[in-house]
Amino acid sequence: MFPFAFEWVNDPVHFVFMGSVYTVLILLVIILHYCGIRGFLDWLCKKEDHNDH
Repeated sequence: MFPFAFEWVNDPVHFVFMGSVYTVLILLVIILHYCGIRGFLDWLCKKEDHNDH
């Protein structure tokens, strides 16, 4: 199913399917990184606010 595998067939169905799979995987990675960075920044901000009291 992958381009480097021997079973790969150059037809539109494979390109649409693999394009959608890679799009979904890339979007999941981007969203998870965004959530992780946002959570880390929120944790840092709460940590600084707590020390001021």
